[in-house]
Amino acid sequence: MALRLPHMVPSDVPREAVPRPPLPLTVEGGCHCGAVRFRATFRTYDASDCNCSMCTKKAIVHLIVPKEDFTLLRGKDALSTYRFNTMTAAHHFCKTCGIHAFYVPRSHPDGFSVNGRSVEGIELSWFTVRAFDGQNWEASVHTLR
Repeated sequence: MALRLPHMVPSDVPREAVPRPPLPLTVEGGCHCGAVRFRATFRTYDASDCNCSMCTKKAIVHLIVPKEDFTLLRGKDALSTYRFNTMTAAHHFCKTCGIHAFYVPRSHPDGFSVNGRSVEGIELSWFTVRAFDGQNWEASVHTLR
């Protein structure tokens, strides 16, 4: 009989708990190849997990920050942008490695959604992750604002 493990991705593997630091928390992150780097300040430990076609494929954990709490440190020329449907969201990704480290979401066009999986020095377990029904975006967006 084969051992069946629950579906896990590397960042979900259980490990010793790291204490959650006080807010605000300023962090850095970026893409896999290092061409894109950013700094973001989190003022809440709220996050969302969207089930829309784009977010599901990216496996993004959304950490929303206002634009004044986000700085692109390097890589503007290394980014490409994909838009679809209403053309409001700007899905930025690294042209070299393809990582979606952050983007401008339709729900918060005056801010950024930082991909929690692209941030260094944090534990996703620090965040309260709420499911967002992106497949029914118009009926659900009020839960994000």
